[in-house]
Amino acid sequence: MTLTELRYIVTLAQEQHFGRAAERCHVSQPTLSVGVKKLEDELGVLIFERSKSAVRLTPVGENIVTQAQKVLEQAQGIRELAQAGKNQLAAPLKIGAIYTVGPYLFPHLIPQLHRVAPQMPLYIEENFTHVLRDKLRTGELDAIIIALPFQEADVLTKPLYDEPFYVLMPAGHPWTGKHTIDSELLNDKSLLLLGEGHCFRDQVLEACPTLHKGEEASKHTTVESSSLETIRHMVASGLGVSVLPFSAVDSHHYSPGVLEVRPFTPPVPYRTVAIAWRASFPRPKAIEILADSIRLCSVARPQLVEEKQPA
Repeated sequence: MTLTELRYIVTLAQEQHFGRAAERCHVSQPTLSVGVKKLEDELGVLIFERSKSAVRLTPVGENIVTQAQKVLEQAQGIRELAQAGKNQLAAPLKIGAIYTVGPYLFPHLIPQLHRVAPQMPLYIEENFTHVLRDKLRTGELDAIIIALPFQEADVLTKPLYDEPFYVLMPAGHPWTGKHTIDSELLNDKSLLLLGEGHCFRDQVLEACPTLHKGEEASKHTTVESSSLETIRHMVASGLGVSVLPFSAVDSHHYSPGVLEVRPFTPPVPYRTVAIAWRASFPRPKAIEILADSIRLCSVARPQLVEEKQPA
């Protein structure tokens, strides 16, 4: 039994697909299949139930994978303990961020972090919250930047900044005559939202009282994309209006006269962006420097906290 084989079964349990699991493990599919079968033969049990259409854990396999994940976390802890004996700011830091934060935060964060910790380069990944959560637990990422609420056993979180939402519209839209937009107005089919799985989509639906999940949500135009920039392009083309977080408002290359942005009428909906990391992570100074650098970025302006309204 090897750590590599344990990593194979944990990844396969998460992906439920040999091809995707092999890709995540950076091996060929046959190599992963042989490794999984070798471990099953050694243990004398089937960890996975295989069919042409699916790969599922057996009951005993669920217990084995749970224990394997703990072993991998402990093994990663050994590596990190060894690294902690060195300069905590002299090794790469593996950071993940949700899709609606990363593109607007990292261009500001990286120069700032390079000034205060030049020997700590970042490995960066953008993904959905649930994927980042899994990678944080398995040690593939050291810290993740997400929107609250976020709860996970043995994981610490620290709020970083509050970010208000703004309404984005084409320049010729009737609402451009308004100074602020009432959230109750966002109830027609021309509202463009990200697809299912994006926490920002859920936050917009929760923040605006006339937008509801389920049947009501299905009435709104959705864009099955991981990018707010796709939404912005569709708004610019005149397809509808949308809602953006503050950090994404000015991050575009459109000429004046194409897009217009308006704040919400108080109480202004907002999200709280936070950092999460394993409680056992042995480089607390690296997390502290990262959190401080994010707060100093332009996307985390101090006045955002002052503008915060009950949502």
